[in-house]
Amino acid sequence: MVGHELRQAALDGRDAGEIERRWYAAGGAPAPDRAGASEPPAPARLRALAGQLLDELALLESPLAADEPTRLDQIIAACPQWPGPAETGPAETGQAVADRGGTAATSRDRTATADQSSPAAAGRNGTATADRNGPTATDRGSPTVTGQDRTAATDQDGTATADRNGPTATDRGSPTVTGQDRTAATDQDGTTAAAPAQPPADPHRTDTTHQGGTPGPGPSRLPAAARAQPPLARDPVVPTTPARLHAAWLGRAVGCLLGKPVEKLPLAGIRALARATGNWPLATWFTARGVPAELLAAYPWNRRSAPTSLAENIDGMPEDDDLNYPLLTLLLLQRHGRAFTTADLARLWLDELPAGRTFTAERIAYGNLLAGVEPPETARLRNPFREWIGAQIRADVHGWTHPGDPAGAAAQAHRDAVLTHTGNGVYGAMFTAAALAVAAGGESDVHGCLAAGLRVVPPRSRYAHAIRFGIETARTEGEFDAVVDRLHAAYGATHHWVHVLPNAALLAAALTHADGDFTRSVGNAVSGGWDTDSNGATAGSLAGLLAGTPAALPDHWTAPLKNRLATSVPGYDQAGFDTLAALTHQEALRP
Repeated sequence: MVGHELRQAALDGRDAGEIERRWYAAGGAPAPDRAGASEPPAPARLRALAGQLLDELALLESPLAADEPTRLDQIIAACPQWPGPAETGPAETGQAVADRGGTAATSRDRTATADQSSPAAAGRNGTATADRNGPTATDRGSPTVTGQDRTAATDQDGTATADRNGPTATDRGSPTVTGQDRTAATDQDGTTAAAPAQPPADPHRTDTTHQGGTPGPGPSRLPAAARAQPPLARDPVVPTTPARLHAAWLGRAVGCLLGKPVEKLPLAGIRALARATGNWPLATWFTARGVPAELLAAYPWNRRSAPTSLAENIDGMPEDDDLNYPLLTLLLLQRHGRAFTTADLARLWLDELPAGRTFTAERIAYGNLLAGVEPPETARLRNPFREWIGAQIRADVHGWTHPGDPAGAAAQAHRDAVLTHTGNGVYGAMFTAAALAVAAGGESDVHGCLAAGLRVVPPRSRYAHAIRFGIETARTEGEFDAVVDRLHAAYGATHHWVHVLPNAALLAAALTHADGDFTRSVGNAVSGGWDTDSNGATAGSLAGLLAGTPAALPDHWTAPLKNRLATSVPGYDQAGFDTLAALTHQEALRP
């Protein structure tokens, strides 16, 4: 843990040199490259020193702290384009949450989040230019360069608007699809996409120049809390449908399952294994059939996942934390509604989440809870993983249940995220929830969803820069392999493969390059390496929402899932995705 905290300190710009020298002089080890914990366990003497040094490291002030707040009121204050009033719920720490007003991001407002004060690298005609080695910042009064045919004009308040020629998959009253009866059609009309602003050339650091109806499930599949719920009749501000949510659940499962067998493998290994079977770019499941033995020896499949996630082995959706957390969020909303607190979430975890199903930041926070530490201190105390990807993978249901309300989705995701994460780790949850909320409302294409996500992230933060860097790289490279190579060159040497920043850049790039296509969205996200199952899951969730109905998802992806999900979350094991969609739809309708 000390090695991981020293690595995070370096990323933050905290001066930890003296602490680092003491650690290594005592025989401490650097952070493991592929794991969260070192093996074998450290001796008692070194463990005692580690606790002391972790506490000292926590006292070092980060020069980036002002641009990367964790409190919701400060986040809202830092976001000049916050998309509406925040749905804050009960106060967690006694601090007031600012209400900045504004308008929700819908199809009528698909504007990009622009850097607010950055000088443009402009030619005489005022057009900023970006080369292949690094994107440029955009001046307030200059048109942004969006790559390919996506040209945008910037208005006087720094908001870039884009004009594109692509249909948006919108669901306008499509019939409900359940189980394997996928006969619903999606009415696709409407156009748009927004172009987020250019990121800085160095995605690692911030600087001072940028701101930037389905039948109900049978009783045996419903938890008691769900069976007790009365019928809900209120429509949300922006309606969503069980079919759209069904596609989101399926998409999340498909993307996660695609990434499971290659999780933790280096990029070279992922490419070699897929190419050996002619599956590159990724268009279907990984398989061991036809792969040379020497290649499998060099790049072995993830040992826990291969028995259930290779094409020849898939028999329903196996358990994974990327699906457990959405189930827990659904359970949280069923028990406490939208007014849940972070403390409610903490109690739910202790009651219903097996400790062995937690990892990295979630495991640290779980241990802190068992030791009597209260949130949000659970995220801060000796937690070197607080800016890793964990909170981002927990955000989907917050977005799915706030159709057309990105601000409400982001604020709700914030209450979830601060149990385990701070700063950029929290922004990952807020960005994802906001982007999915816009998609759940059927009001935007993928580019507008990404732009909506950026509006709830402090624009000077490293997370916002990572998203913009991923988007711009995807727009300036024709081949996705080249996109991935640039992202790995920027982040690979400095960030752990589970850190939120490289994965955020890859997710944004994968979705941008895929331009709404489901197979390309999940294929891109997994083929880029790093946290393959988590990125695949989030990409599949958003692409599924945009598809609008399970019928729009290719059958070779959905049929092997057999409408069945394995989980250790009580009451949901072997639940069908149509069942989960119906339950989620109930929560989207809840006042």
